[in-house]
Amino acid sequence: MPPARRVCGDAALWGVLAAATGYGFRDAGASASPVWDLGLPLAVLAVAVPLSRRRPGTAVVLVNGLCALGMADPATPANAQVLSLAALSCLLGARVAAARRPLLVLSGCLALDLVTCAVLRTQAVWWFYALTVLPAALLLPWLAGRHRRGRRELVREGWRLARSLEERQHLVAERARLTERADIAADMHDSLGHVLSLVALRAGALELSPDLTERDRADLADLRGTIADAVEQLRETVAVLHDPAGTEPGAGLPLTDTVEDLLARAVASGVPVRWERRGAMPVLSPLVQRGLYRAVQEALTNAVKHAPDGEIRVRISHETDRTRVNVVNTAPSGDRPVCAAEGPTIGAGGRGLTGLRERVTVLGGSLWTGPYQGGFRVTAVLPHQVAASPDTAASRPEAPPAFRGSRPGAAYSAPGTDTATPESATPESVTRLASVRNAARRRSVAAFVAPAVAAAFFVPAAVYLAWQLTTSVLPPSRFDELTLGRPRAELAALLPDNAYPYPPDHARSIPQPRGTRCEFYRSGRDLLTEVDLYRLCWSGNTLATKDTVPASRRTVP
Repeated sequence: MPPARRVCGDAALWGVLAAATGYGFRDAGASASPVWDLGLPLAVLAVAVPLSRRRPGTAVVLVNGLCALGMADPATPANAQVLSLAALSCLLGARVAAARRPLLVLSGCLALDLVTCAVLRTQAVWWFYALTVLPAALLLPWLAGRHRRGRRELVREGWRLARSLEERQHLVAERARLTERADIAADMHDSLGHVLSLVALRAGALELSPDLTERDRADLADLRGTIADAVEQLRETVAVLHDPAGTEPGAGLPLTDTVEDLLARAVASGVPVRWERRGAMPVLSPLVQRGLYRAVQEALTNAVKHAPDGEIRVRISHETDRTRVNVVNTAPSGDRPVCAAEGPTIGAGGRGLTGLRERVTVLGGSLWTGPYQGGFRVTAVLPHQVAASPDTAASRPEAPPAFRGSRPGAAYSAPGTDTATPESATPESVTRLASVRNAARRRSVAAFVAPAVAAAFFVPAAVYLAWQLTTSVLPPSRFDELTLGRPRAELAALLPDNAYPYPPDHARSIPQPRGTRCEFYRSGRDLLTEVDLYRLCWSGNTLATKDTVPASRRTVP
């Protein structure tokens, strides 16, 4: 999300929560403190809302602290911060994928609320609030946020798979184009190879003409050899493009020329080449022989092209399991810079050092090129034997993975691929989508199971507490009908079923008449607001006194 959009979203959320806080402050009336009931919550929300993007757990803890401060209110524990707590708890579920740490945060917040009730020695309605309203504001929005996150990830994964399938279709189309290019190359081989063969045949015929001098015949012989080499290179290129699956590229190409022949021709052409061979000549596979030949050929081509009058040193070292080719040319004369021929080069298929690097890498070797002592050095290391036939995918465009067929377990290979996916193999897209679906199902199950588990712990206690509070209510009208000096049996119809078992300390500390036993009753049915208490003192079974105990300790006379 862009930064400006994030700031606007945080500002909008803070505005909504601030409006709820202001409404709660106005509803509290004159007893509310502008600093503690309005200024402090707005400041905490201004920190918690942007913090919820990086540390959503910390933001929940901050707002839960405001709810815990509400426990110290002598009138009611409820405040407008419950809405803020629910909103940030929902963001916690939507922004954190794991469940362990958020659950620890929620459990810690609930424990803090209960400890606050215990430390402040609050009345039963405060405990009822801490065991029902606050857990609901913490747990249920968090589960809703997790469920929304799971659905969002499922949709995002679906679009990601759609893009992946589209890219694979592009790969299939690209492979089809490459196949067509290979067919065009084959047609060029058939036509151009035929023309070059005719030219070579004509050069051979002219070589036998009695009117030519010996020099002309030698030139024609060289021309015929050059044409033959061109036809061979053209056939090799087309053959590599059409290697059948499971065969070694270039393995069937005839290798009639050797490195010694190549170096001998260079020396005969006047190129200042010095070369040496170290170690016994091993048995090399045809592909490695061709790679060795191409490495020396490309290095010589670059040296002749960019430093024609420089000395060239070639060293071929045969080790136990590999052969190292090192070609170094001295600096060119004049001001010509030393550089590598990356463009088309003679005899290298027009691929230069780039093609040589690809060939060496496919064989399992390595190639180093770069300036050396004012000149240039090419070093190639090739293994003596290729351990496994190189996969055609290494030298060709990568084949797209197989797609899942309509039958479970079936595989479908894209047209133009050389390999087939085994029936037992599962496409990565199916595995990834199944993983996301399973995670979404687990979140959905948790959204129903977690409230049930929480209800198993908190609901019975909350229901029992609510039953105690509602069955100990003595309406003011009935309290006025109670007459002093009358026996309990006559007043039983006016009294509630149970006495209020949790009177506050200031109510218990009021002196009671000697020889009497006092009971307390609630004057209203509001479970989340502290109401006045009625005290009835009995002397035996006779009503001796009746008093009204104000809800707040500060109003006690």
